[in-house]
Amino acid sequence: MKRAYIFPGQGSQFKGMGLDLYQSSDSAKTLFEKANEVLGFDITKIMFEGTDEELKQTNVTQPAIFIHSVILAKINTDFNPNMVAGHSLGEFSALVAAGTLSFEEGLELVAKRADAMQKACEIRPSTMAAILGLADHVIEEICAGITNEIVVPANYNCPGQVVISGSVEGVEKACELLKAAGAKRALILQVGGAFHSPLMEPARQELADAIHAAQFEPPVCPVYQNVNAKPATEVTVIKENLIAQLTSPVRWTQSIEQMVADGAEVFIECGPGKVLQGLVKKIANTVEVRSI
Repeated sequence: MKRAYIFPGQGSQFKGMGLDLYQSSDSAKTLFEKANEVLGFDITKIMFEGTDEELKQTNVTQPAIFIHSVILAKINTDFNPNMVAGHSLGEFSALVAAGTLSFEEGLELVAKRADAMQKACEIRPSTMAAILGLADHVIEEICAGITNEIVVPANYNCPGQVVISGSVEGVEKACELLKAAGAKRALILQVGGAFHSPLMEPARQELADAIHAAQFEPPVCPVYQNVNAKPATEVTVIKENLIAQLTSPVRWTQSIEQMVADGAEVFIECGPGKVLQGLVKKIANTVEVRSI
């Protein structure tokens, strides 16, 4: 059976994450301690003992989820993917698990990404909102019709669940129009900024230099990337897609559909939480879904 390993993004963190791995595996312990060295602060202490508020800080959340996800893959003796994908931040975890980046270089890029995104968030007030129960094309049309503010579809999570992103005014206006158009819910999210929108352009430029400078190797299996939901194996393509990801939507629904079309029969979530398992079930209810 063809196995697709999927890696979660921001929002899947929880108090105490990774402590069981640290205590039960010497290999995991070594990687956790390596992570502290790379980052220059004791992230494991925050992961194991920190509060929800501490874990919500972007410079902690993104590395913490990456560390947890990659260590799970690396210590799993049965990790043998036919294909991989990651949701937003999770794409970096997927690339390390597939051998494209080393653990250290992947973590450095994630830390730079988190820092660059935080700085971009501080330039202009911005937000995101979850839109439930409305067709993708309706959301796209309404967002495109708001021309005096920035608001775009940011995450195609599953049928009937799309996240929009942009300026505070743009997102609020879109929510009003989307509810009037029949959305079951239009819920403003508690996030730091407009991820996967044009407002992340300063972060994209900053991260581009770091990605170009990093050592990438061909992956051991195809990586289905967020920007186009297509499998990639060439390093140059992977790099360009990874750079474009910050200002482009996460095409998760389309990625899962393509993986199923390409033969994926089992989807295995590798990381904290079970969010992606729920999304896969809504996208493709015929496949097997589980976690490591």
